[in-house]
Amino acid sequence: MRGRGRATLWIGACLAGFFLALAILSYVWTPYPYAAMDIAQKFRPPGPLHWLGTDQFGRDVASQLMVGARTSIAVAVVAVAIGMAGGVPLGLWAAARRGSLTDEVIQRGGDLVFAFPAIVIAILITSVFGPSALNAILAIGIFNIPVFARVTRAGALSLWTLDYIRAAQVAGKRRARISVEHILPNVANLLIVQGTIQFSLGILAEAGLSYVGLGAQPPTPSWGRMLADSQTMMAFAPQLAIFPGLAIVLTVLGLNLMGDGLRDLLDPRLRRRS
Repeated sequence: MRGRGRATLWIGACLAGFFLALAILSYVWTPYPYAAMDIAQKFRPPGPLHWLGTDQFGRDVASQLMVGARTSIAVAVVAVAIGMAGGVPLGLWAAARRGSLTDEVIQRGGDLVFAFPAIVIAILITSVFGPSALNAILAIGIFNIPVFARVTRAGALSLWTLDYIRAAQVAGKRRARISVEHILPNVANLLIVQGTIQFSLGILAEAGLSYVGLGAQPPTPSWGRMLADSQTMMAFAPQLAIFPGLAIVLTVLGLNLMGDGLRDLLDPRLRRRS
């Protein structure tokens, strides 16, 4: 079981790491300026000059894909950070006050957010502030908060019944201190795995929001925006949709494989079986 977990983890890490490396590299180098247009070179097929071809404006697809990776990954990372920063304290607080009004309010607040998918939240935000990558981050991050709150609460509830937690209470430690010193380190493995999963879902959500025009705005490239722009050109330039689509699929696949591998390695029950 552990060997399987390590193999899955490494395969996922290689896939996700490749696109992360492309995103980092795009800050210092791309084959061509990503926004440079050359109408005379439009719809060029993949070749030695343009590795992945050019789009309807003559822009280099490889350069757009690299900068699009930067956009998609940055949105997903910040959205997961927002979810963790808001959800983990709420989950710890709810578990420490299990059965109280505080716990009930946090739980029902999470239900309220779950009633509105990230795209609906994005529509509400963009109707007020306008479409942008920042508003996509806010929409995905708000949706992530109850996810991390529930995972943290579920993991923490089982720990509050253990003897060493009871001993800490008898010793006079306050619930907040116990949550930080004893509960949080023991649910960290759950949060790491969930963070990986939400990272992959964040990339999908960002691509979906950009596809419908609620994410990153032109001229900033985004994988979802590239898919949206190519949908009317599938008959004569299918590569314009294939390459960003493959990038999304492989990145999400890599992150999901990483999540499975981390779960296999960090779950104590699976470690005992191995």
